[in-house]
Amino acid sequence: MYRNLPPLSAVRVFEAAARHGSFTRAADELGMTQAAVSYQIKALEERVGAPLFLRRPRQVELTETGLRLAAASTQALDVLSAAFGTMRDNVAGKLTISTVPTLATNWLAPRLGLFQLANPSIAVRLETSPRYVDFSREDVDVAIRVGNGNWPGLVAHPLLPTIFTPMLSPELAASIGGINEPADLLRLPILTPTDPWWSQWLTAAGVSPEGLKGRPQNEMGSQANEARAAIAGQGVAILTPFFFTSELASGRLIQPFDLLWEDKASFWLVYPQGRRNLPKISAFRSWILAEAAASQSD
Repeated sequence: MYRNLPPLSAVRVFEAAARHGSFTRAADELGMTQAAVSYQIKALEERVGAPLFLRRPRQVELTETGLRLAAASTQALDVLSAAFGTMRDNVAGKLTISTVPTLATNWLAPRLGLFQLANPSIAVRLETSPRYVDFSREDVDVAIRVGNGNWPGLVAHPLLPTIFTPMLSPELAASIGGINEPADLLRLPILTPTDPWWSQWLTAAGVSPEGLKGRPQNEMGSQANEARAAIAGQGVAILTPFFFTSELASGRLIQPFDLLWEDKASFWLVYPQGRRNLPKISAFRSWILAEAAASQSD
């Protein structure tokens, strides 16, 4: 059915000329020459198969066919204008963020209220997933990814390092008389012993990671899940401290050693290069980089 429609540019010219009752005033409104307006209307009349205007000296007047078409054209353009206006407002006023679950739950979500207080016109939608989103196919504005920052076609800002250290409940530590040296950790159940962070941290602490072998191959799927298991006393987890500041402050978790180790991969804020100047992305970028810097200085 849409193949019979004339070009939208011709309909737009006709609607303006019909509304003003003048080719000259329509040309002024649309930034065109009067000759271009006359050409577009003539092409539309040929498409319709009937004249739309009566040409009189110094004025034009709609024919009966023109009157019917003018009403329909105005209504159609009003509907299109409203639809595009709504979409533009939605796009400008909604920020969709994709990020990994633990960072979303333990670091970003508790801070987003501050961003929205500073930017009340921007509605935030937070999506959590461990996978990389495809910006060309998905309705996502920005993402927080783990990696080395090298993603072709994307702008990447370093956000947070992936530092880690063992944590456990005070009750579990007390069950063996306390944690006095790193080797004491291996006397307890280890959550996700296959996590390479464990081998890296134990080696840095001067303890052989051989003690990780032969343990149950349990996997929790995320740091958030491991932290919950550690709080319940199920074992020792290796976690990123600034994701669990409230748990450490309340004493639900303890960090027995100051030694922190850092993975080569870190957290990055990313978005397509073509979107870098969008106001909502600029606002979020400035805010989250400042929050990340403050988080690391605490």
